[in-house]
Amino acid sequence: MRLRKVFRFRLQPNAAQQEALSRLAGARRFVWNWALAQRRAYYPANHQGLPAAELSRRLTALKQHPETTWLPEVNAQALQQVLFDLQRAFTNFFEKRARFPQCKSRKRDTARFRMPQQVRVAESHVYVPKVGWIRIHQSQPVDGETKSATFKRDATGHWDVSVVTEFTLPDTPLSPADPAKVVGVDLGLIDFATFSDGSVPVPAPKFFRRQARTWRRAQRVRSRRQTGSARRARAKHAVARVQAQTANQRSDFIHNLTTQLVREHDGLCIEDLSVKGLAKTKLAKSIHDASFGEFRRHLEYKTVWNRRHLAVIDRFFPSSKTCQVCGAVHDTLTWADRIWTCGLCGSVHRRDLNAAWNIRAEGLQRIPVAAGHAETVNARGAGVRPPQGEAVGVEA
Repeated sequence: MRLRKVFRFRLQPNAAQQEALSRLAGARRFVWNWALAQRRAYYPANHQGLPAAELSRRLTALKQHPETTWLPEVNAQALQQVLFDLQRAFTNFFEKRARFPQCKSRKRDTARFRMPQQVRVAESHVYVPKVGWIRIHQSQPVDGETKSATFKRDATGHWDVSVVTEFTLPDTPLSPADPAKVVGVDLGLIDFATFSDGSVPVPAPKFFRRQARTWRRAQRVRSRRQTGSARRARAKHAVARVQAQTANQRSDFIHNLTTQLVREHDGLCIEDLSVKGLAKTKLAKSIHDASFGEFRRHLEYKTVWNRRHLAVIDRFFPSSKTCQVCGAVHDTLTWADRIWTCGLCGSVHRRDLNAAWNIRAEGLQRIPVAAGHAETVNARGAGVRPPQGEAVGVEA
């Protein structure tokens, strides 16, 4: 099985290298706008799209034009990659995954470019064709075959490089999981993660909420500066630093938590949350701040890399409303009922912990377990339809 990894490092270019990187980003923007104009002008006259080979030949001829004699100084593969990116943008548009491709603005577009080959990392340096070796903050060694590299300048002015490598994962079946090392995870906005094994829940960090006052102050200063002035540029940079700090904190939190879960457990059970739907409710700001989708994405690829099991439970499974003792489903349960009592068996449940237990029980039916361990406790002679009951809310 061929899989890919992405290594991201912070660049430390000198003044000349920063200027060279900016030229590469400017060339990408120029070629994108030129190629988009070529395709838009070709279609009305020919009633079909401009072939990729013809567009590539036109790009080669463009380098010989007197007004664009600076293009040969840019790496040719980086320019050809722009044509591939534009073709992908049109494909996404025709398949209704994105809007029609637009021209790149010099002021608003993020400075970036991609190189499909010839980029290599060695001894805390990265080699960029026609630029040279640039020092980087290399936090880990790069393993696998390098496929491409993307250079991007963020809003704070720092350049980063994302190196994509490809490696071979042995195509062997997953080992059966030990039920004692299978855990159910219930996500929430009060406690970010509640575990079925009864361990201490992980409280929601709420990074954006913590930085809200600092962000508002920086944004207020920016709004009061004159448009186009140097002071407004500095204020805009200050806002970007606050936002970058929040994003870095959230990314570090998700990475550490998912890595710890994958290392300590043979199997993980989570819910298929509709993050897009939750983001349209009045809790949208908290949903985005919690980053549930990123948590699931990390678990999906890390369980594959580490040969662990991941069970995703259907989003309509009533994990919070089902009594883990008797199996009764209480449809009258509301979001305000954090602790509730089952009306049939009298069991008292914490809402999140009960949901984590039910998620684990449902996930064990999809995860192969090791020999000598029962998947679930069977109910001999019991009805297959879960009973219906009324839940009694208890104040915490």
